Amino acid sequence: MSLSLTIHGAAQTVTGSCIELRAGKSRVLLDCGMFQGSRSLEALNHEPLAFEAPSIDAVILSHAHIDHSGLLPRLAAEGFKGAIWCTGETTDLLEFMLADAGRIQEYEAERRNRRRDRAGEDPFQPIYTERDALAAWRMARPVALGEWFEPAEGFRVRLWNAGHILGAASIEVEAGGVRLLYSGDVGPDNKAFHPDPTSPAGFDYVICESTYGDRARQRVSIEERRRLLEMEIVEARARGGNLVIPAFALERTQELLLDIAELSRSGRIGHAMVFVDSPLASRATTVFGKYAGQLEDTGGRNVFADPAIHYTNDVLESMRLNTMSGAIILSASGMCEAGRIRHHLFYNLPRRDSTILFVGFQAEGSLGRVILDGAQRVRISGRDVRVRAQIRRIESYSAHADQSELLDWITERGPIAGGLFLDHGEKGAIAALQELAQTRKLAPAVIVPEIGESYELSAGQPARRVRTGREDLRPALGSDWQNDCTDLALNLKRRLARIRDSAARQKAIEDMRAVLDSYESFRARKHDRAAK
Repeated sequence: MSLSLTIHGAAQTVTGSCIELRAGKSRVLLDCGMFQGSRSLEALNHEPLAFEAPSIDAVILSHAHIDHSGLLPRLAAEGFKGAIWCTGETTDLLEFMLADAGRIQEYEAERRNRRRDRAGEDPFQPIYTERDALAAWRMARPVALGEWFEPAEGFRVRLWNAGHILGAASIEVEAGGVRLLYSGDVGPDNKAFHPDPTSPAGFDYVICESTYGDRARQRVSIEERRRLLEMEIVEARARGGNLVIPAFALERTQELLLDIAELSRSGRIGHAMVFVDSPLASRATTVFGKYAGQLEDTGGRNVFADPAIHYTNDVLESMRLNTMSGAIILSASGMCEAGRIRHHLFYNLPRRDSTILFVGFQAEGSLGRVILDGAQRVRISGRDVRVRAQIRRIESYSAHADQSELLDWITERGPIAGGLFLDHGEKGAIAALQELAQTRKLAPAVIVPEIGESYELSAGQPARRVRTGREDLRPALGSDWQNDCTDLALNLKRRLARIRDSAARQKAIEDMRAVLDSYESFRARKHDRAAK
């Protein structure tokens, strides 16, 4: 008997994690995440699921981040009746994460439908609603780390600490005579709150994330990290404007609060006004408070209740923050793709005295990546915004292992008898990690799958590919035509202004129109030939 594996997401991209395992008549998903980033990538969330939802017997969830859990409500709405197995901490967080995702879906659909540039187009539909989200959360079944359970006939599973965020786990699977380990997202060594990642060794197959497969970060202690944050806060306050930090509501916000509370308590940043402007981050922080006694680096106290920290939930209060100067504003989402952070960027990006501090990974095609890569203008909610603020970055808050830590984690899982799959990474990151894994002979084969690929797995044998991936999805991975179009549109007038002669500017416009007309004519001729 063998085990089949199909990749439905997070292959050569960092979002949309979803792997389907089949053994006999049983079908299990490892994660069911949402695609995030460019519009082309986000459009995949609206496509029909690659499987019939009622045919899935169970979901094993590695952690609560939306790129791993965000399509669970859609799965449930389309007929999934099984259980969603995860740690107790993930169960607690999932209630808030999924409900917030449902509200965002509803809000974004309403907002897009109000935009003038969508007049006459078909209404934009939310992927799911808040009600769908809460229905999915009620299907969660908490299980302790290291405890065997049977989510479906023929499957034995255990969860192990992944050291990534609160409740995050790697997933050990025994099915079809095969022993497999799915890393989920692996945290770095010496991370705040959590012990280092751990799990058993000796597998037929290991599936490992590759987010930072091409990057080696400078090793810093928590105190050294605090000094870097202290410097950014002091310099931002000296400029006189606001310090806006796009922060993932889950884990990144709480790590920042841990450090800001200590810097404030010790008087190193003066009397700073700190606002957590994300209802989701506020709710997630209550879960961290619940487990505060179990978290490392807190001294057993609830540091999230520090008097220097203000939690902003009211929309009007959120809007008033942009009439202030000298405030520290932590707001979600971390890649600036949705939520209140876009409101704060709209008002603070044009201000020369404001600072935007990035502390997390920015996927290709996301607004955060566009800003970080040096765009002079960006588009936010259909409006053009000039980038004048100081753009800064601290990498030491990453919740992902870097290249050397990933290689150590893979090595410690060995020997790997069948093969190593590398997922959850952009192409360059995966290629770098693949080369090193092959050089060090960490597995008989190092496989870089594409979305849609299927493999037959047998104990101690190389994986056998039985279905190729979806070539049509390759253009959607990374920055897409819509990112390039936005960049062109935002900078077109400025570039035309560089042409001093008015007649030459008019000629340039006419030439651009002619190019577009030629493409339209070509497509029309091609369509006519196909019709004949």
